[in-house]
Amino acid sequence: MTCFPAFSFRKKVSSPNKRISEVDDEVSGISNVIIYTYRELRNATGDFSQTNKIGEGGFGSVYMGTLRDGTLVAVKVLSALSRQGVREFLTELNVISDIEHENLVKLHGCCVEENHRILVYGYLENNSLARTLLGGGHCNIHFNWKTRSKICIGVARGLAFLHEEVRPHIIHRDIKASNILLDEDLNPKISDFGLAKLIPANMTHVSTRVAGTIGYLAPEYAIRGQLTRKADIYSFGVLLLEIVSGRCNTNTRLPYEEQYLLERTWGLHERRELVLLVDTSLDGQFDAEEACRFLRIGLLCTQDMPKLRPSMSNVVKMLTGQMTVEDKQITKPGLISDFMDLKIRGDQQEKPYASNNTSYTISSGSDKVDTTRSTMENTSSSATMTFTAIADRID
Repeated sequence: MTCFPAFSFRKKVSSPNKRISEVDDEVSGISNVIIYTYRELRNATGDFSQTNKIGEGGFGSVYMGTLRDGTLVAVKVLSALSRQGVREFLTELNVISDIEHENLVKLHGCCVEENHRILVYGYLENNSLARTLLGGGHCNIHFNWKTRSKICIGVARGLAFLHEEVRPHIIHRDIKASNILLDEDLNPKISDFGLAKLIPANMTHVSTRVAGTIGYLAPEYAIRGQLTRKADIYSFGVLLLEIVSGRCNTNTRLPYEEQYLLERTWGLHERRELVLLVDTSLDGQFDAEEACRFLRIGLLCTQDMPKLRPSMSNVVKMLTGQMTVEDKQITKPGLISDFMDLKIRGDQQEKPYASNNTSYTISSGSDKVDTTRSTMENTSSSATMTFTAIADRID
């Protein structure tokens, strides 16, 4: 499977020269992508009306739209202020233009007219896990245990497809609740491939800028900048704990000992009380043995030593009961507090801590990665931080 053949167009064009004039050089050579005009998408979204706005992030805004044939779409518009946006736009096109899976979002096409950079996806009726299950606000979706189990297994299958079936393998690099979308039947779809990396078959890792979200970010990747599929597996493990518990990985409103979900899960595991972590909104209507198995799988995925984390195909087997989860296989996870303590010690050793948008160095033995704090998002139930490295050694 390849991700880089020539464009397939929705509209016929009369000559290669005309086709080239319709698209930027930077997107030529990417396959199976419909090219929409800016006018089409403006009409579809009601001139990008605020009433049709369904999401916003570092990349830009997302709008619900209706195409002329009645197809509902999600229109993702690159912000003109986004410094990384063009790179992420191209990455997303390269990565998913030619792959399909029931647990990945479907990319319909894009717009590259003048200075506009827009991606068009199939519309997913039930938004993201971050807004529905973990949002803390009003939600009319009942996430019973059967639904949660289906979501966990679906995300795992999507990641297993990216990690093991696609060639070259794909590391998503930003698995988190806000990037898991739900269709009308609450089937999960992995979205937002703007940070994804392709891993050639002959390479065990790539050294790259550190990008992701604190709470989901694998410590060894944050510290060394060496990216492997195990970083995604760590992120999935945290997401798994969130789905079972119904809470975000970080909640500073809780007592200190309960603020970090992964730490709390490890403590309950050591006391053999994992069932206490299951979302109380389930009112006891769940399979306790299965729920605790899912939590133990989350701990397996977040172990401090990356080589001990299972592959995603084995995670699918464990979630579906085809493979046994042994407690003796579970070792201490890479904890958020350990990572933050390391960062603070590195700050003190290298330079005084500074305000936003300034560089600091995370130190771990002889390995150093200079990073820049780029954004901090505070929500009612979680705090997330995005890290972007100064030097991107392999892009």
